[in-house]
Amino acid sequence: MAFNITSGPTATAQKVVLYGVEGIGKSTFASQFPNAVFIDIEGSTSNMNVMRMPSPRSWQMIMDEVEDVKQRQICQTLIIDSGDWAERKCKEHLAVLGKWTDSTNDYGAKYVSLEKEFGQLVNKLSDVVEVGINVVVTAHAKLKKKEEPDQMGAYDRYQLKMEDKTGAMLKEWADMVLFANYETTIVTDSKTNSKKATGGQRVMFAAHHPGWDAKNRHNLPDKLPLDFGAIAHIFQNQVQQSPVPNQTQPPVEQPQQEQAAATATVETPQENNFGREPNIIDPAIPKELAQLMSVNEVTEEEIRRLVAEKGFRPYEMPVKDYPDDLIQGGLVAQWDKIFTEIKAKRAY
Repeated sequence: MAFNITSGPTATAQKVVLYGVEGIGKSTFASQFPNAVFIDIEGSTSNMNVMRMPSPRSWQMIMDEVEDVKQRQICQTLIIDSGDWAERKCKEHLAVLGKWTDSTNDYGAKYVSLEKEFGQLVNKLSDVVEVGINVVVTAHAKLKKKEEPDQMGAYDRYQLKMEDKTGAMLKEWADMVLFANYETTIVTDSKTNSKKATGGQRVMFAAHHPGWDAKNRHNLPDKLPLDFGAIAHIFQNQVQQSPVPNQTQPPVEQPQQEQAAATATVETPQENNFGREPNIIDPAIPKELAQLMSVNEVTEEEIRRLVAEKGFRPYEMPVKDYPDDLIQGGLVAQWDKIFTEIKAKRAY
């Protein structure tokens, strides 16, 4: 078998990790990427005029939204804001399954589970990139003491505010890891010999340094201003292109929409709801489950029927009265399996 040989760059979309100190403007910077849509996990875009998906209340919801972006190709850049908050949702998911505990007999098993589960999100983000959509993951920074065996003493180093395994995975996955910080200059008074910090210009670093993690595959300068214009040339072809064909632009969420999402009361047109009546979800149902039901157009009756068939609770019991372990551990945490079974029943 003969294989074709190609040459030249082949990447059509970029994988970017942008992390930095608190309040430096990571979300604002990310919003300048071409035709960007946020999955805003931490609520940092609430006061920004950007396009966003519904704020996910569960790990499964994050996975579903990433898959939705891949399938519908509704943007040119998907922004996960932020990676450390996504990791937090992943830990909550694993805790419900009993895989993230503080047991002294754990021997690191919970970190292995976290790496495996978070890796599924990274794989999904790679799938998004493969269909031609940029992915930007923002993250907070933390200082960690670093000791080198060939040097005396130790020094502080900035890195992703994540667990070591998941942070390393995200850095390895990315084409660019950019570190944003304030650049200050120490000025010494010649008369008093006192020192003071001046400046505070926002910059980003694109190359490895003993004091921070960073990298790029585009021959960028080691230091640039924290401005999208500094890297816009990498995305020039995408900026010049029209939006993805046949896409539906997601609306910017307004306060009324956010309030509706909080109560999870949704009316779905019958043609998109398999001929059933409009899907009115009881606002007393826990928000994590209600959100999954709303997005996937699952009715309370379908949940009650499936739960009753499995013998967990009688059909007559409202979902709002289910115990928390059934809702969080049996429905939210296992939503992929639950929704697959519901769709299979709809086919009959």
